[in-house]
Amino acid sequence: MDALSSFVLVSLTLVVLCMPRRWALLGMAAGVLYLTEYAAVDVAGFNMFAIRFLELAGFARVMARREFRFSSLNDLDRIFIFFYCYLTIVYLLRANGGFAYAIGVAVDAGLCYFTFRGLVSDVDDLRWFLRAFVFLLAPYVLLLFVEMLTRHSPFWVIVGNAKADWLRKGRPRCVGSFREPSLLGSLGASFLPLYIGLYFSKSDRLYSIFGILLSIAIVGFSNSGGPLGFTCFVLLGWLVWPWRTKMRLVRRIILIFTIGLALVMKAPIWYLPTHFTFGGDAWHRSYLIDISMRHLREWWLWGMPVSKTAHWFAYTLGTMDQADITNQYLSYGFGAGLMAVVLFVWLLVRAFQNLGRQMELVRYNAYFTPESEYLLWGLGAMLIGHIANFISITYFDQFYVIWFMQLAFISSLTQAPAYAPAQATELRLLRFTRWSVARFRL
Repeated sequence: MDALSSFVLVSLTLVVLCMPRRWALLGMAAGVLYLTEYAAVDVAGFNMFAIRFLELAGFARVMARREFRFSSLNDLDRIFIFFYCYLTIVYLLRANGGFAYAIGVAVDAGLCYFTFRGLVSDVDDLRWFLRAFVFLLAPYVLLLFVEMLTRHSPFWVIVGNAKADWLRKGRPRCVGSFREPSLLGSLGASFLPLYIGLYFSKSDRLYSIFGILLSIAIVGFSNSGGPLGFTCFVLLGWLVWPWRTKMRLVRRIILIFTIGLALVMKAPIWYLPTHFTFGGDAWHRSYLIDISMRHLREWWLWGMPVSKTAHWFAYTLGTMDQADITNQYLSYGFGAGLMAVVLFVWLLVRAFQNLGRQMELVRYNAYFTPESEYLLWGLGAMLIGHIANFISITYFDQFYVIWFMQLAFISSLTQAPAYAPAQATELRLLRFTRWSVARFRL
């Protein structure tokens, strides 16, 4: 680890440990932006990236200060724990090696997720974070501009691992502090819907405009098709806003439309992205799904070594002698079988369900401000973008911290508060009234 990265890490660790809770949240986010994966040291066989030290500091903080307690787990938290326990145990029982990596993935997930669960407790915390995060994004985008001009990332030059040029049609593809342009672009795309939601708060509108512009700039600097698709799904999610009270109808329309496409398409439905590509290798991603389905019998029970995918393509991933697994769902499936994919989908579905219930409470209760529903909807649009993005990329590098942060936002903001019993009774009465009116009309 170089001297500058060590200084930044020590400074951010002190912020996470000693500063107020909201500043600790900002310190964790700063670590994702301004520390790279190559800022690492070897500790007892474990590759300790800089961000892992921050994870440990953050988790120690929320446990010591009781900002999060495992006695207050909600349903989303329990599914999260069950999913990663299953993923890790099955992998350890099946595999002949890579145990440290599998354990590291589970530990990273737990430390990150529950750290952010403790650092964010309500909508006001999220609103404050989005305002403050603009001040981290602004200099970050300036560094990306320097990278575009020089074709060398300042982050990687500092640690002595200058990356080779990423180009597409002669245009640079920036990576920032990440290892791939797609991860950088996903950063901007994932925060775009949140800043759109922040726009509806008059006092935060200026921060929102800057956040939107900076998020779009990050997507643009990445010059990558995946983040552009992520952005399109996010905007599509916001276009559905006028029908937010009729989501059951919207879901049925989407289902019917998907079934209709599957019936009229000559190729399987997963080849649909090849007709709407934004510059990425959509064929590779579609064919990966296709050939994985053909070899389903090899991995459905408890996964398989990814080295067995080497013959699936005419090319392999560098020197690793395996297919390039650019699909998060399949990555979990190869790790622990089809059940792992089902559990992951269950986690995503429950996140949507919790957001829907919380928005209904916010919509019909004077305790909440109207702006809260916009931010909750922004989280839902963000989740739609992630679900689509999982088809084209796996979340590695320090970007996994962003995903767990945003999933923790959903869990914390939909956490049942102390006054939940009265709210739940009110919501049940409201649903019963709607049902009765509908029956009477029929």
